[in-house]
Amino acid sequence: MKNIYQVQSANKWKSAIIVALFVVFVFVATYFISMAFGYYEGYQPDGFGLVGIALIVSGISSFISYYYSDKIILGISGARRATPAEDKLFTQVVENLCIGAGLPQPILYVIDDPSPNAFATGRDPKHAVICATSGLLAKLNRSEMEGVFAHELTHVKNYDTRLMAVVAVMVGLVALLGDWFLRSMWFGGGRRRGNGDGEAGSIFLIIGIVFAILSPIVGTLIQLAISRRREFMADAGSVEITRQPEDLISALEKISADPLPMRNANKATAHLYIENPFKKDGHGKVAWFAGLFDTHPPIKERIKILQNMI
Repeated sequence: MKNIYQVQSANKWKSAIIVALFVVFVFVATYFISMAFGYYEGYQPDGFGLVGIALIVSGISSFISYYYSDKIILGISGARRATPAEDKLFTQVVENLCIGAGLPQPILYVIDDPSPNAFATGRDPKHAVICATSGLLAKLNRSEMEGVFAHELTHVKNYDTRLMAVVAVMVGLVALLGDWFLRSMWFGGGRRRGNGDGEAGSIFLIIGIVFAILSPIVGTLIQLAISRRREFMADAGSVEITRQPEDLISALEKISADPLPMRNANKATAHLYIENPFKKDGHGKVAWFAGLFDTHPPIKERIKILQNMI
C-alpha cells in the first residue's frame, strides 16, 4: 500500500520523464524536418530555418488561448456564473477547500447539464475557474463534491492548464513544420538546386518525411499521456486536501456510472473534465491501443490507486 506522498512522488517523476522525452522528441523532429525542407528547397540549411516562423504562429495562437481560453471554454460550454443564492453548497464547499489548501478563491460557473462532471481552467491560481454541471451538483453529496472540487483545485495548484498550453505549443510547432514540408513537396515547390551534399540531402529528406508524417501523431499521443498522468496527480492531490479517498472514489463511481453524455462537450474541451464527458464504453480487445488516444485514465485504474490509499 502506498501513501499519498509516495503516489504523488511517483506521478511527478513519471510526468517529468514524459515531458522531458517530449521535449527531446520535439527538438529532434524539428531539426530533421527543417533540415529536410532546406535541402528540398535547394539551399544549405542552418538547422532551424523555419522554426522561427512556426514559433511565431504557434506563439500567437497560444498567447490568445493562454489569456482567453477560459472565456472561450465557458462560452462554448454555455456556462453561467454561480452565485451564493442559487448555488449555496457549491460556493461553500469550494470556499472551505480553498481556505484549507491556502489557495485563492476561483471563479465558479455552472453548466446546465444533467450529466455529472466538472473541470478547472485558467492560467494560474489567481485567475482560476472551476465549473460544475447542474447534474453533478444534484447527484453528489457534500463529501463527494469535496473530493471532486479538491481534484480540480489540485489542477489549479499544479498549474496543469499552463503545462498543457506549453505542450500544445510544442505539438503545434512540429505539426506546422511537418505540414509545410509535406505541402511544399506535394505542390512541387522544391527547386532541388545542387549544393554538393546530394547523399546527405537524400538522407535528410527521407528522415524529414518520416518525422513530418509521424510527429503530429506521436506528439498527440504524448500530449494525451501527459494529460492522463496529470489526472492521477490531481486524484492524489484531492486526497491530500480532504484526507478522504473514499469520497473521491464514490464520486468517480457515480460520475462514470451515469449514462448521460454531456450535451455541450466537444473534443477540444473533453480533456479538461474530471471524467470523459462522452461516456465511452470499454474498448474490448483493442483496449491497449485505443487507450492511447484517451484523454483520461480508466476509472477502474484510478479507483484502484485511490483504494490503496485507504
